[in-house]
Amino acid sequence: MLRSRAITQGIQRSPNRAMLRAVGFGDEDFNKPIIGIANGFSTITPCNIGLNELALRSEKAARLAGAMPQMFGTITVSDGISMGTEGMKYSLVSREVIADAIETACNGQSMDGVIAIGGCDKNMPGAIISMARMNIPSIFIYGGTIKPGRLEGSDLTVVSAFEAVGQLVSGKIDQKRLDAVEKNAIPGAGSCGGMFTANTMSAAIETMGLSLPYSSTMAAEDEEKSISAERSAQVLVNAIKKDIRPLDLLTREAFENAISVVMAVGGSTNAVLHLLAIARTAEVKLTIDDFESIRERVPVICDLKPSGKYVTVDLHKAGGIPQVMKLLLDRGLLHENCLNIEGKTLKDVLKDVPSEPPLGQDVIRPINKAIYKKGHLTILKGNLATEGSVAKISGIKNPFLTGPARVFESEEACLEAILGNKINEGDVIVVRYEGPVGGPGMREMLAPTSAIVGQGLGDKVALITDGRFSGGTYGLVVGHVAPEAAVGGTIALIKEGESITIDAHNQLIQLNIEDQEIQRRKSLWVKPKPRYTSGILGKYARLVSSSSKGAVTDRE
Repeated sequence: MLRSRAITQGIQRSPNRAMLRAVGFGDEDFNKPIIGIANGFSTITPCNIGLNELALRSEKAARLAGAMPQMFGTITVSDGISMGTEGMKYSLVSREVIADAIETACNGQSMDGVIAIGGCDKNMPGAIISMARMNIPSIFIYGGTIKPGRLEGSDLTVVSAFEAVGQLVSGKIDQKRLDAVEKNAIPGAGSCGGMFTANTMSAAIETMGLSLPYSSTMAAEDEEKSISAERSAQVLVNAIKKDIRPLDLLTREAFENAISVVMAVGGSTNAVLHLLAIARTAEVKLTIDDFESIRERVPVICDLKPSGKYVTVDLHKAGGIPQVMKLLLDRGLLHENCLNIEGKTLKDVLKDVPSEPPLGQDVIRPINKAIYKKGHLTILKGNLATEGSVAKISGIKNPFLTGPARVFESEEACLEAILGNKINEGDVIVVRYEGPVGGPGMREMLAPTSAIVGQGLGDKVALITDGRFSGGTYGLVVGHVAPEAAVGGTIALIKEGESITIDAHNQLIQLNIEDQEIQRRKSLWVKPKPRYTSGILGKYARLVSSSSKGAVTDRE
């Protein structure tokens, strides 16, 4: 017989049982494991609008499997809605709030396991961070990807709407076309449809074994997603019986596998930040340099948006993440003995997956016909980023540029200049004081980067920032520059017009002035007053670590 944590901790006393009877416990239920269902349902975003149905399906399945499920809510911030506004400063902060909320609810009520159900970008890493903190049997249910919008025979995603703004300003389209893109880009429920941050992190979580095989690429509105939610609850009850815990799965080898898959599918720069954060919580030794070493050996084999042709539902039809993993495994690029929440090894999970991608599709390429021979996320260092920075170099012809700095103290000022046609070919745009401390909150820069691409400058200018990029961003862009401006990093010392070199071939980001001059400027630099001194943003700015360490708030 299973014994719940609540019982072993003495919560079977009569007053405690009285509270549980009020929510539906009968005499026979007090010996059943209590499973928390962390429900990220919200009507504020299409990413999360379908989650309640998944929560109810998993709740019923958990009860039938012999557990006592207890549902509670957690938050989400819609990145797509808050993009380009002050609200975006709360996006990365929400990752920490989600992790704190799930930990608080589960440990506060002595739950034996947790099902976390999420959709938008920060739901995934927030949930996994909480799982690593608590180390109780856990499973993640991804709400699913959105199906593509369609306009005149072409697929659309949320990025299409952002790029259309740049196209309008540069005269490439008219207002009627912009309105048509806006009305057709987002057809229904689900997370952004390309290999953007949500789908990147769901793929990483599936790879690390904390969600079910194939579940990370299912469409939100398809019945198989609901069936997968039911199956997830059944698997979690069995994991409680077997005492399979997150830290059994979140090993160094599992993180290496996740990074390899992120490279293979052309995933988001945000994966670097989130995987570093999860690893720190799990006390796994993982550094930003590990991404570069894995990039050197893992090719990009999936032709997915934003820089590619297809969306995530196309990847699912072609075999999903298991098919990608099988191709990598056969080349010795994954660790085959990593476990998943079912207690199976990766080798066992993939034993029946074909060793070649399906014929008649080119979403997943054979490794000998890779789109890029090396991964697309490269770690740049130099006097502008001594702790490192992250560049996404897919979709550009030459990841090298030396040009004059165009310096902006905020995303808004940068976007105004781009939309005002004040950025020229060869410029290196610098957006600073947008880092974890300085923003605070490390805003994503999808609006500026999409406007650049929309104007046809995607491979002709560069943009560097101590902030982040959306998973929908592509082009010669470098984010996560650390140390950030707000703590005196070199990015704070750049003057308008000074020469900057970005060289992804040699992993270099450099301000082309003498070291002595950099040191002189540092000695004169004065830390600016914080933009927020109270509330959650003020608290976050005081607690958050460097982006090179995952921008976490509960560890140095």
